[in-house]
Amino acid sequence: MDEQRRTLTADTRDLPPGALDWQPAPGMNTIGMLLAHIAYAECHLVQVGLEGKPASDVRAIIGIGEEDEGLPLAEGAPGSPALAGRDLAWFDGLLARARAETHRVAVTLTDDDLARQVRRRRADGSERVFNVGWVLYHILEHEAGHHGQINLLRHLHRITATARP
Repeated sequence: MDEQRRTLTADTRDLPPGALDWQPAPGMNTIGMLLAHIAYAECHLVQVGLEGKPASDVRAIIGIGEEDEGLPLAEGAPGSPALAGRDLAWFDGLLARARAETHRVAVTLTDDDLARQVRRRRADGSERVFNVGWVLYHILEHEAGHHGQINLLRHLHRITATARP
């Protein structure tokens, strides 16, 4: 997980001004939104999946809530206003606080905890059942998927910026 984060961080170092807020088209994610979402989701999964809390309080850990990260974005909508104009250091802080929380909780887990089932009732009444090992895997898988999206957005931003007269 830390290696995945290291490569994500390395891949975002060369972002030019405006790249964090740039959308290929209205209704599409920005790099900033994806970075915030990675941090939000990690913290949420740690709280409900590893700690088994009935609900998460991500804002208490990283300083933003689900409504701030902006996903899912409505069709034709601009990027999240809560993230507009934020610099890379601010997003790095979100990711660092989320990962520090993951480390704080994960260090307490034993091998036996990995198979422990967590039952989570959703707002619609349905129930999800998963184990702690899957949560750790999913945090990694989730970040890796969005890392790919971020790299695609970096590429699209670069070719769009160079194509302008």
